[in-house]
Amino acid sequence: MDIKVIKTEADYNKALKRLEVIFDASANTAEGDEADLLVMLIERFEDEHYPIEAPDPIEAIKFRMEQMNMDNQDLARIIGYKSRVSEIFSRKRKLNLKMIRSLHDKMKIPYESLISDYK
Repeated sequence: MDIKVIKTEADYNKALKRLEVIFDASANTAEGDEADLLVMLIERFEDEHYPIEAPDPIEAIKFRMEQMNMDNQDLARIIGYKSRVSEIFSRKRKLNLKMIRSLHDKMKIPYESLISDYK
């Protein structure tokens, strides 16, 4: 096992290729431990070099609605009036604290996604 910190794209590609070979290694084996370490190193490199921006709150709500097979009426039962849903989706009204709490509690949308700034 020759593991080192991933510092370059070449290191990253080499780590990905090695992980592909040992991905299905059994736990508590040398290759299983190596795979675990490579995953952590690869994730760290990707977080630093390929960050994924969180969606704005409206897109997060729409995405979660799609996952939960919800429509606007279902959302209105969570945040209030149906007209409020239209105002939020058209970005004429911002989410308030009560709505954010309700969306988090009932739809399990992370607070971080709901409180980020949006236009």
